[in-house]
Amino acid sequence: MLTYPALGFGLGLRVDHYEAILADRPAVDWLEVLTENYLVPGGKPLHYLMRMRERHPLAMHGVSMSIGSTEPLDREYLAQVKALAQRVQPAWISDHLCWTGVAGRNTHDLLPLPYTEEALAHVVERVRTVQDILGRRILLENVSSYVAFRDSQLTEWGFLAEIAARADCLILLDVNNIYVSSVNHEFDALEYLNAIPAERVQQIHLAGHENHGDYLVDTHDHPVPDPVWELYAAAVRRFGAVSTMIERDDHIPPLAELCAELTQARAVCARTLAESGGDPGGGVGAQRPQRGAFPRRIAAAGSS
Repeated sequence: MLTYPALGFGLGLRVDHYEAILADRPAVDWLEVLTENYLVPGGKPLHYLMRMRERHPLAMHGVSMSIGSTEPLDREYLAQVKALAQRVQPAWISDHLCWTGVAGRNTHDLLPLPYTEEALAHVVERVRTVQDILGRRILLENVSSYVAFRDSQLTEWGFLAEIAARADCLILLDVNNIYVSSVNHEFDALEYLNAIPAERVQQIHLAGHENHGDYLVDTHDHPVPDPVWELYAAAVRRFGAVSTMIERDDHIPPLAELCAELTQARAVCARTLAESGGDPGGGVGAQRPQRGAFPRRIAAAGSS
């Protein structure tokens, strides 16, 4: 299986920014593309995607693998993903640690799993199968959640780490999702970070969310807030200079505004590494954050 290099600091590619990226050549190291938007035989989406590919490394990020579902893997979908990857040669392919539908119907939501040994074994087998089909390691992303299963035997972070180890896959660590879930479920976000094996973390997501007082909703329609920047700094101390990108899916601002946020991400990373003496290459060797360095946010848990 392939091991992937670090790419630097990137943005999620959105239609709103196609022309500006091509015309302005912004200071963006790489682009993450939504896989499902380009599973088409031709036309405008692929035209722009190939033009972007000439200028920037790409990573493919999907929302339809439904790796946690009990329904059979969608092999037709996986064949389309593989064909797109062969065409654009992405740095890597990622999806979410979740399930997305039932009875053959897609809910268009990223639903959490019960953290049990049975679910763990099931997901590991499916990840191995997907990696065999695609011929490469995949990245799995932690999702934000608003409910919990009473039958869960493991923590979310223990579940994610064990899947990565047993399936030999990599991790896309969404720092905003960790923060959102830490508030909703009243856990320590630093405990989560410290449990994730550094050598498995290939990419980091940064995004914003909506604050509803006693709970948070992961919306990707706001700038990255201060608590998420703080947690990102802790992640840099733990994992080093991992490939990092900013997601914005709604209320999309001008490209220059997102590039300014990306500049902030670069600054946070550089400052944190300078202060901590962490490994600028990322991953193994980065210093672990001290326990309690990031405050625990207490709120009513949105779990059942």
